[in-house]
Amino acid sequence: MSDQFFHPPSGFDLPRFAGIPTFMRLPHVTLDDARLSDVDIGLIGVPWDSGTTNRPGPRHGPRQLRDMSTMIRAQNGATGIRPFEEVNCADLGDVPPNPVDLMDSMNRITSFYQTVLKAGIFPMTAGGDHLSTLPILRAVAEKHPVGMIHFDSHTDLFKDYFNGSKYTHGTPFRRAVEEGLLDPHRVCMIGIRGTTYDNEDRDFADSVGIRVISIEEFHARGVKDVMLEAREIAGSGNTYVSYDIDFVDPAFAPGTGTPEIGGPNSFQAIEVVRHLKGVNIVGADLVEVSPPFDASGGTAYLGASLIFEMLCVIAPTLQPRVSMD
Repeated sequence: MSDQFFHPPSGFDLPRFAGIPTFMRLPHVTLDDARLSDVDIGLIGVPWDSGTTNRPGPRHGPRQLRDMSTMIRAQNGATGIRPFEEVNCADLGDVPPNPVDLMDSMNRITSFYQTVLKAGIFPMTAGGDHLSTLPILRAVAEKHPVGMIHFDSHTDLFKDYFNGSKYTHGTPFRRAVEEGLLDPHRVCMIGIRGTTYDNEDRDFADSVGIRVISIEEFHARGVKDVMLEAREIAGSGNTYVSYDIDFVDPAFAPGTGTPEIGGPNSFQAIEVVRHLKGVNIVGADLVEVSPPFDASGGTAYLGASLIFEMLCVIAPTLQPRVSMD
């Protein structure tokens, strides 16, 4: 059992609309807090979208995700898992970005995650646009490349944008392969769809051995079969999970900058996460929630629910630091 300090208050005791909103109503523990050494899973906000190429807004994602996550309760209704009782989870706050300097922001993100990982804490991230994942991977895969299961409607494997700009939310995984952060033979991208500029990104994926599963194949085969293959590709090695909310059809998740029609519904969005059970996950993120396009807050609530589902997969695999009789 986890330390009682890390158990969020129940809606029976404190109304959902009351109190300071943290992720899942968990305690806020800073990087210089004495209790940092007790944390098993740290939920981290990366309020940064300087890699966005069209509609901005994901810099506001972590704040809205925190607010909507106050609706999350203690127990997974389908699996019965109570992640906050399995291990100590805490809100570690936000990485402070530099909104006018993209490279400095990435350095700040990497440094923050290096501190988190050095403390032995599993990083669970709420973005931010998808470029945020690159500096996180620089910390997670600092010593050895990792595999990746990637849910998205785009590959984010483009060479560059705007005649030479190498760092956008459409390029992070091209850079990650080039920098030796990802083992491309252990990378599976699921849900890819929409109109395209050309085949450059897919050709690169083929050339390095990345498995790309289009939305047409996803729907034809079904969640169970696709996720079986994804787990086989990831194998037993360290694996990162990156979940772009635009993987989900915009009918269910309109609050994102680059929506693509024809995607999974909200149940399938959760179902793929449950099929991650058994993967050796060493870090995960949920990115591209954009509050300016999310008038009802429904996209952020789906995003918060997906983070909770990830916690329910990850928490039982970790050895808790504190055992309470």
